[in-house]
Amino acid sequence: MSRERRPILFVSSPDSGLVNSLLVLAAELSRRGVPDVCFATFDNRRAEVEAIGADGSGSRVEFRSLGAPIPELSSGSWDDETYHAVTQKSRWKAHKALMRHTFDTRFRDQAYRALAEIVREVEPAAMVVDSLLHAGFELAVTKRIPHVVSVPFSVSNHLTKLPPGFPVPHSGLPLDMTAGQRLANAWFGFRRKALYFTDSLLRKRVVEYVKSNKELGVSRLAAKYTSRIDEAALVLVYSLAELEYPVDIPAHFRMLGAIVPPLPELPGEQDVKGWLDRHESVVYIGFGTVVRLSEAEVEGLVEVARRLEGKHAVLWRLPAQSWHLLPPTTELPSNLRAEKWLPSQLDVLAHPHVRAHFTHGGGNGYIESLYFGKPLLLRPLFVDGYDQAVRARDTGVGLVVESSHGIDVDDVTAKLTEVLENPSFTARAQEMARLQQEPGRGREGAVDALLALAAGTPAATEPAR
Repeated sequence: MSRERRPILFVSSPDSGLVNSLLVLAAELSRRGVPDVCFATFDNRRAEVEAIGADGSGSRVEFRSLGAPIPELSSGSWDDETYHAVTQKSRWKAHKALMRHTFDTRFRDQAYRALAEIVREVEPAAMVVDSLLHAGFELAVTKRIPHVVSVPFSVSNHLTKLPPGFPVPHSGLPLDMTAGQRLANAWFGFRRKALYFTDSLLRKRVVEYVKSNKELGVSRLAAKYTSRIDEAALVLVYSLAELEYPVDIPAHFRMLGAIVPPLPELPGEQDVKGWLDRHESVVYIGFGTVVRLSEAEVEGLVEVARRLEGKHAVLWRLPAQSWHLLPPTTELPSNLRAEKWLPSQLDVLAHPHVRAHFTHGGGNGYIESLYFGKPLLLRPLFVDGYDQAVRARDTGVGLVVESSHGIDVDDVTAKLTEVLENPSFTARAQEMARLQQEPGRGREGAVDALLALAAGTPAATEPAR
């Protein structure tokens, strides 16, 4: 294969929060007619990859299989015990539970072997890898293939050097800490660094990891955790420096904001759009597809909608597995519309009548809401969501409610009303929208950087913004 024909290879886990942005970037390359784009992911995402360019609107993207999805690595497939361990109130215990659950060479080895064969066949010019699929980074560094990291989280979660006293990733702590919080932050950071030495299960898995690396031929540099960032040609971050506490961002980082496809995604959809058209002020409740609500929490959210009746309507995306917890339709407030699935969350967020997003703080929904200038009420649940929630509060784009004690109807209603009716939240969110729509941001800025990297031109190494 000639240098000119070597493809860009996308490599991703199947979880929506990780793969969706990369699908958008692959589709943008297709629209530009870029040939020889390959996309390696797990089999349950095959149809979405193969649909890119299938209608003749662009070049085709070739699907490459990493095998059957691994249930243990997909949050939507976790058993209840794992789910509750990873979402418990203690930030440290939740972080530790996540590491114990996901750090297992059996999961890495399956993807590594499949990806090694794909790389041997396609000889990529560059690999674009989601930030949690370590097999991709390890193979790229071992084979000396330029790699790009795709990051849908706060940028500080992926910096290998943070200033003293900076909030430790996954701690959910603010920059301006009390004395007690400073002590908790230092203790969190110490335990995080020592975790693989102090936890017997993880010590065992480190030994297995070292042995497996020798069998697979993973280089020492590739096995170093910080190499995924330090050795990267580019790091694509789907956030803004203005949404992070002050910190030095390396030159090879690109602060892009949300990766949004051309909109509307479904121009012919009239059902949900028509309902939004008829309601002048709408709160969108969307906690993603993996949040598991209790009956009491569902009842609490219905009551929140009831208290907003007469001033604001509520569109609630409630996953099918929780649908049976809703009261009968006749008992629901008239301003509430619940849906098991929405044709396009982006089209909803883009609608001018949607005034705020009540979310769990996941990376994509968080930044996408701000792309459309919609302020946030955040109820963080997973480890990264707490970091994003505290930054949203301190940046002035939203407020935060507690997630560990069910739904406090009074607190949620009061804070949601504040977000809706205090113009400072919308003004700040609209400023984040303006920044994200500057030239060089979003999917177009990301694809420009990828093409420059693949061509070996200087534009790939312009400083981060």
